[in-house]
Amino acid sequence: MTRREQLSEHLRFFEELGVDGVSRDPGWRRRAAATPDSAGSTPSGDAGEVPGADRATAADTLDAIRSDLGECTRCTLHAGRTTLVFGVGNPAADLVFVGEAPGRDEDLQGIPFVGRAGQLLTKIIASIGLTRDEVYIANVVKCRPPGNRNPAPGEVKTCEPFLFRQLDVIRPKVVVALGAFAIHTLLGTDRAISRLRGRVYEYRGAKLVPTFHPAFLLRSPDRKRDVWEDMKKVRALLEGR
Repeated sequence: MTRREQLSEHLRFFEELGVDGVSRDPGWRRRAAATPDSAGSTPSGDAGEVPGADRATAADTLDAIRSDLGECTRCTLHAGRTTLVFGVGNPAADLVFVGEAPGRDEDLQGIPFVGRAGQLLTKIIASIGLTRDEVYIANVVKCRPPGNRNPAPGEVKTCEPFLFRQLDVIRPKVVVALGAFAIHTLLGTDRAISRLRGRVYEYRGAKLVPTFHPAFLLRSPDRKRDVWEDMKKVRALLEGR
């Protein structure tokens, strides 16, 4: 696909989202001081900023977490995986996306969100003027569940401490939880996405924005506008508004 064709495809996607303009000013990308968020709420158990590594050593510390995982056999998911999928992106990112679990393509490549849903996520990231290299992307569960089934509670419980460590090291300004499993894991609730999205939550020293998983958008493209509204919140938070 030529660059012109790629640009046309992105523009069509932005039109579907309802994007009414894209700023080329790089200033909004710079990290601003955190400001109180009147729309936010603090779920039980989340107590503000969690000490993490200095950003200059974040990559080394992420490497240490990956080393601790090793060739993980802590739950039954290891038996069917091809590759453990740890995370990818900027270790000092202001924005982190958290999904559910690797799928087939991710299991083969060892990189989160590289299939059809991943391609859609790349476009969503581009809609707020960023690239995948500028954010960090991870999943709650690091191994593909057989047949892409939902992760079992025990599997989530076993794997989630490594995700929490990743977030504490990166110390992002904003975390986007993609889909029910990520939202429920991070917020410690089983409430429906429809009742949780549209708000901003305090989370481990960051702001958390729940939204729909890109795989859901592939099945329900009419909800892309909702995701765009959520991403406008993300952009405002990154700008310090």
